[in-house]
Amino acid sequence: MSERPRRPAAFRLDDPDVVVAEALPEKDYPTRASVRVIPESEAPSLPVPLEPAPRVRRGWRWGTLLWSALGGLVALGVSLAVTQLVEELFARNEALGFVGLALAVVAALAFLVIVAREAFGLMRLATIEKLHQRAAEAIESDERKAGRAVASDVLSLFKATPTLARGRANVESHLDDIIDGRDMIRLAERELMTPLDREAVRLVSAAAKRVSVVTAVSPRALIDMGFVLVTTLTLIRRLAYLYGGRPGTLGTIRLVRLSIAHLAVTGGLAAGDSLIQQVFGHGLAAKLSARLGEGVLNGLLTARLGLAAIEITRPLPFTALPRPALGTVAGDLLKGARATE
Repeated sequence: MSERPRRPAAFRLDDPDVVVAEALPEKDYPTRASVRVIPESEAPSLPVPLEPAPRVRRGWRWGTLLWSALGGLVALGVSLAVTQLVEELFARNEALGFVGLALAVVAALAFLVIVAREAFGLMRLATIEKLHQRAAEAIESDERKAGRAVASDVLSLFKATPTLARGRANVESHLDDIIDGRDMIRLAERELMTPLDREAVRLVSAAAKRVSVVTAVSPRALIDMGFVLVTTLTLIRRLAYLYGGRPGTLGTIRLVRLSIAHLAVTGGLAAGDSLIQQVFGHGLAAKLSARLGEGVLNGLLTARLGLAAIEITRPLPFTALPRPALGTVAGDLLKGARATE
C-alpha cells in the first residue's frame, strides 16, 4: 500500500527534530527525529564544456606572396614601357611627347581611382559582414548595449536610403524604450529589412525567369553559359547595392565565391531532374520538353544562388522575418514554363 503524501509544512532547520539527510550518516540519525530533509543537488550533472581549440597560426602565405610579386613585376613593366614610349615621343616630336605624357597621367589617375573604388567596396563589404556577425552574437547574448550598437550601425548604413525613412524613424523612436538587445535587432530587421527583402526576392525571381527563358530558346550552349554568368554577376551586384554594399569587380567576385560556398555548406547545389520534381511535383518533369526542362533547371539554380546571395549580403540575420523560400520563385518559373509551353 502506497504511503499517503505528506501535506506541505514549514520547519526550522535548527529544530532538533529536523535532520538533513546528507549531514549525518544513516547510523547517526536521532531516533526522535520526525522530519528528514534531503537536499537536491544544486547543479545537474551536465557535460563539461570543452575549451575552444586554439587557432592554428598560419604561416606565410606563399600564394599571396607569388601573386603580389607577379603583380609588382607587371606594374613595373608597364611603367617602364610607358616611360620609354613617352621618351621616344619626345625625341621624335615635342608635341607628341606632351600628348603621350598627358595620356599617361590620365591613365594613372583613372587607375588610382579604380583601385580606390575597389578598396572602398571591399571595406564596405567587410563592414557589412562584421555587422552581420555582431548582430548574430548580440541576438545570442541578448545584451542591450550590443543590440543598441548594432541597431545604430544599421541605421547609419541606410541613412541615405529615402525609402526607409519611416522605418528609420520608428527604430529611432523605440531605441530608448527597449531593454533586450535581441528585441532591438528584431525591431530594426522588421522595419528596415522588410521592404529590402521584398525587392530582393523580386530581383531574384526576375533573374531566374530571364535565365529560364533564354536558356530554353537559345540554340548554343556557349550563349547559355555567357548569359547565365552575366545575369548572375549582375544579380549579386544589385543585391549587394540593395543591402548597402558598394562592390566593385573584385567585391562582386568575392560575393560570388561566398554565395557558392554558402550553397555548398547548406546543400543547395543539388541539380538534375530530381530538383524539378522536388519543387514542382513528380509528374511535371516528364511533361516538359528537354529544352524547357533545362531552362527551368537553370532558372532554379540561379534562384538558389540568388537566395544564398541575399543571406550573404544582408546586414542582419533572419530572426524576426522568414527566409525567402525557393517555392516562391519556383512558382513564378512554373507559370513561365507553362506559358512558354
